[in-house]
Amino acid sequence: MTAASGATASGGREPGIVRYRPARPDELTTCAEIWRDSINDYIVGLGQPEIPQDLGSILRLYDHLRASDPDRFVVGLVPDPSVVDGERIVAFASAVLRERLWYLSMCFVLPEVQGRGVGRSLLAHSGPPPGDDVVRATATDSAQPISNALYASVGITPRLPLLNFIGHPMRPEALGSLPSGIRPVPFDELAGGPPGGDGHAQLAAAVDALDRESLGVAHPLDHRYLRQEGRRGWLYRGPDGVPVGYGYATEAGRVGPVAVRDADLLVPILGHLTGAITPRGAFALWLPGTADRSVVAVLGAGFRMDQFPILLCWDRPFADFSRYLPISPGLL
Repeated sequence: MTAASGATASGGREPGIVRYRPARPDELTTCAEIWRDSINDYIVGLGQPEIPQDLGSILRLYDHLRASDPDRFVVGLVPDPSVVDGERIVAFASAVLRERLWYLSMCFVLPEVQGRGVGRSLLAHSGPPPGDDVVRATATDSAQPISNALYASVGITPRLPLLNFIGHPMRPEALGSLPSGIRPVPFDELAGGPPGGDGHAQLAAAVDALDRESLGVAHPLDHRYLRQEGRRGWLYRGPDGVPVGYGYATEAGRVGPVAVRDADLLVPILGHLTGAITPRGAFALWLPGTADRSVVAVLGAGFRMDQFPILLCWDRPFADFSRYLPISPGLL
């Protein structure tokens, strides 16, 4: 998710010229603090609760983003003699390249350097390689019109709301059950055996194929990250054994991503995922506005819509979001 506001950290000094370079591993905590302070700076004024102090999950995401695309995780620094290295981080951006899709995961700029083209420079430094075939996309907060205008000005235009739902399936019948002949198979069962064995290869091939059909690209690195984060996956097979979808859920309550060949399967797969896992707290899932039957169903099941909508933005169509539910705004 991207934004362009934050808390002032310089005591009112006018910052010098901004310099850009790839982030170092020891700077990710500073980036996470900028992310937290930046979002809190505007959501508190909108009556929303602050983001908690615990940065563990966002730091693990940053580790993954930097590990997969180190040259696209970029920090902006200004001179500051009061710090050890003589420079202070005031902005950062992180993007990933997945086949032909460039996705901007994060872009945050402290207020003291806003209005000086820092956001636009971060886009340039973390941008995709030249080529007409690269699709550019991001997700941005609908409460941030300045950020939305920045991305739209370079062709990455807001197109689709991404809605956050939290809660429990108090009325699971609203989600229904899997159609006759559709069988959920845990990833662990399919990938039994040593890494790199036939089971792993067949599962990876099935998931990649479903991703390419729905999202437009495969992203096996992100699936590896999801499994490291403890998300449990299921592959859904039709009566003939052919994969027709997959989905993830975790005891932390996160649901997704989900990819299906037939949009009619989204609702019953959500019913299976939220019934197969008992979360420690509430479930949380992100539904694109085009997955309208899923939106109606989860509301009927007892979930509630939370926060302001996120806006999915892109410069060219690349995915069918009636058949794909993303991981989060920060990582499709």
